[in-house]
Amino acid sequence: INISVFPPSNACIGRYILNMQITSCGHTYQRCLGDFYVLFNPWCADDPVYMDNQAHREEYVLNEHGILYEGVHKHITSRPWHFGQFEDGILDICLKILDMGASYHHGSDRDHCWRNDPVHVSMVVNHMISSHTTNSIMKIPENNDYLKGTKPFSWNGSVPILQQWYNGRCRPVRYGYCGSLASVMCTVMRCLGIPSRVVTNFRFPCSIENPLAINEIFDCTGKNLCGKDKLWRYHCWNESWMARRDLNQCCGDWQCLDPTPLETGRGSSCSGPTWVRSIREGELDLDYDGHHMFSRVNSNYVGWLSQNNAKKTKFFCDTWPCGQHLITKSVGSEQFEDITGAYKYELGSVKNKEAYYRAYRRIHPGYCNASNCHIERELSSLKNPFLSDSGINMRLKMANCPMYGEDVQLHWLLENLRSENKTLKFNLCAQIITYSGCPMDQFWKDSVNVTLGPREVKKVPLCISYSQYGPYLCDHNIMKVVIVSDPECGEVLMVSRDIVINRPPVIVKLLSQPRLKVPCTAEISFCNPLQEDMKNCVMTLEGCGLFKEPMTIDLGTLASNQQARTIVEFTPYRLGSHRLLANFGCHKF
Repeated sequence: INISVFPPSNACIGRYILNMQITSCGHTYQRCLGDFYVLFNPWCADDPVYMDNQAHREEYVLNEHGILYEGVHKHITSRPWHFGQFEDGILDICLKILDMGASYHHGSDRDHCWRNDPVHVSMVVNHMISSHTTNSIMKIPENNDYLKGTKPFSWNGSVPILQQWYNGRCRPVRYGYCGSLASVMCTVMRCLGIPSRVVTNFRFPCSIENPLAINEIFDCTGKNLCGKDKLWRYHCWNESWMARRDLNQCCGDWQCLDPTPLETGRGSSCSGPTWVRSIREGELDLDYDGHHMFSRVNSNYVGWLSQNNAKKTKFFCDTWPCGQHLITKSVGSEQFEDITGAYKYELGSVKNKEAYYRAYRRIHPGYCNASNCHIERELSSLKNPFLSDSGINMRLKMANCPMYGEDVQLHWLLENLRSENKTLKFNLCAQIITYSGCPMDQFWKDSVNVTLGPREVKKVPLCISYSQYGPYLCDHNIMKVVIVSDPECGEVLMVSRDIVINRPPVIVKLLSQPRLKVPCTAEISFCNPLQEDMKNCVMTLEGCGLFKEPMTIDLGTLASNQQARTIVEFTPYRLGSHRLLANFGCHKF
């Protein structure tokens, strides 16, 4: 007997058991024929996650290889990530996540009726990634302290994280960051059949008081002081494709889901699903957490000088707006795709202003009846005056692309816009900044007097040596250089630059042609570029379809300019395109 099962498009996803009952001669027998899984189906036109583009289905459902984008908006870095949604046991783990998180949205899971709705499923998964109090999948370290767990940036893929959570009796894995949280969520969603992708937003504001304004405070040396607001250099979240029946959508579209718990004026919470188009249009009443997501791509930056008498003064500075660069991996390519236009209209356009005014009235109820001109005046009063208003233009330009161990070379460009001489005293400093905007050690300070003739343009070279920044960089490969004019000279001018220090590369070379179930060898090499020893060197290797579990190799201590070569053997156990990832760590990073 051949049996075909044709689940309807509104069937609940999950594991089903198929039983057969036989009645013969007055006796009834039960026999279990087996079990099967029902998932969302983006190939089915009646399914709410239907996606009509085959290339997009291959990228956002079937592709196990991803890329995470990090760094700063002027220097974007990337690293590969293994989603591994088709690895053995991952589907059972994903269904366990739904079991553990069911009470979040429905109080009990005695009826599974919500499991046919991708909106509710995505909310449960979003909550379970990091917000659940006891059984969340991953924790973020408090105060950047991760001594009791794994370094957040050392993970290469989602599979070890999910396996560790499942095998550890569903206790949170320590530790992760926004990139790993969004990537794990992407794995779970793709595994359940929901098309998903990871998005990176550069210059991401996290404001406690005013949702549409982010304040950074500096002292007279240029040191960034730790305030309530944080300007994240980048932040990753997840987008999933579905038709929102609750919004009367008949076709699928991208929905924004942020699994990272972020501090707001009402406490810590994750966000979504939020229709991406509603963010662009400023229609914040339509959706879950619309006002949070809108502010994260539309906040205004304000820089302040704090003086000894607690008086705060606005800088004259040219600032980049928040959320001006949102990117994700391109379909079928290793390059990134700029999707900023999906979240906001072109800055300064009529549609951009209309959407902003619409959102402003919803976020600030006191302005619900205010005119556009009234709102515009309020916004103008918040912003910093431009540098050109002071008669001086300044900017910092990189003269090199520094690797770990190399000096940082910059050019400080000044231009006098007036017809008279200008003499100013400037304070210069550099300090380490975490990706989440927390200021760390200030390791370099200087002061200089600059005289500019009428309409004169001057270039001042700046150098920060490795010996100055090296002892402080650690896992945080971002530093901030700030130049502030002395307040006693009158108007306070400020220019700054975020700088990414690139880590030395790990080189992977295959020594034989990979074949299914045939041993294959590869050479992994790394060279210490520093003028000092690297201690506690560890190489972590991972590859879906290549290694059942990540492989860790202890390299000990590497002397200056010493090259470490390691030969590894593995046996591919699955057909398809695979990627071997190697991650190097030491006491320095």
